[in-house]
Amino acid sequence: MSSPANPRRERPSTYFVQDRSSEEELTRLLIQDQMMTAGMGGVLPEQPDPTIFRRVLDVGCGPGGWIFEVARTYPDMSRFVGVDVSNRMVEYARAQAANQHLNNRVEFYAMDALRMLEFPPDSFDLVNQRAGGSYLRTWDWPKLLSEYLRVTRKGGVVRITEANIIESTSPAFTRHSDLLFQALWQSGHYFTKAWNGLTTELVPLLQRAGIQNVQTRSFKLEYRSGTDEGQRFAEDIGHFFHTILPFLRKWTQVPEDYEDLCQQALQEMRQPDFVATWNMLTVWGKVPPSK
Repeated sequence: MSSPANPRRERPSTYFVQDRSSEEELTRLLIQDQMMTAGMGGVLPEQPDPTIFRRVLDVGCGPGGWIFEVARTYPDMSRFVGVDVSNRMVEYARAQAANQHLNNRVEFYAMDALRMLEFPPDSFDLVNQRAGGSYLRTWDWPKLLSEYLRVTRKGGVVRITEANIIESTSPAFTRHSDLLFQALWQSGHYFTKAWNGLTTELVPLLQRAGIQNVQTRSFKLEYRSGTDEGQRFAEDIGHFFHTILPFLRKWTQVPEDYEDLCQQALQEMRQPDFVATWNMLTVWGKVPPSK
């Protein structure tokens, strides 16, 4: 594993934002982390007793928002580890851990989870992944899930949260969402040619990996104009329009009026009747006694 004093060279990534050192993307992810956690009702809302998890791994942790919130919510949990392929994100998360006086419980490492997770077997009670569809192609899932089983103790939990393409009342934003879907489909991130073409496959993916007692909980996050949540949503999307553009250009036909389209979408988000709906699914299950 790399350390703050010995950072490793960053490997090419399949993440849909190509500039992983982007300050704008870091800002967007901080907003998105807060939006997801608040909209879902907490960091582990579906778990009956989260205190049973003493050692927690968050894969694709970004700037560390989920881990910090878990650490603050459950002070009796002893060890939190976040891994991300982006050196920039890991450096930021480490600095925040020090600022929040959490670095005695929280660790961050630059690591490419699609190659391997550099931890011994049975290292964690819970392995968490949120929004992994942003970097996982359909053929990446089996190997990654096998790594999750390897590093999770017998009886531990593997937890995955993914989202559908956002739907809204804004015609311009709907056009952009369709561009995003086309790019995700063409690049292999979706299993079926539908806006829920990832979440519908999560249960069979975990079951085929050998994870037992697979359960689900769905979440419907709504954002309306004139609310604090709606304002955060518009801010998040404003950043996203910029950071996702190279990915769209690579995988689909971007219209010449792209900038006008984005501005029109942001204007429509300020209309009194604007509503955006973000459907999410959390899927989790237990690692079997015999792996």
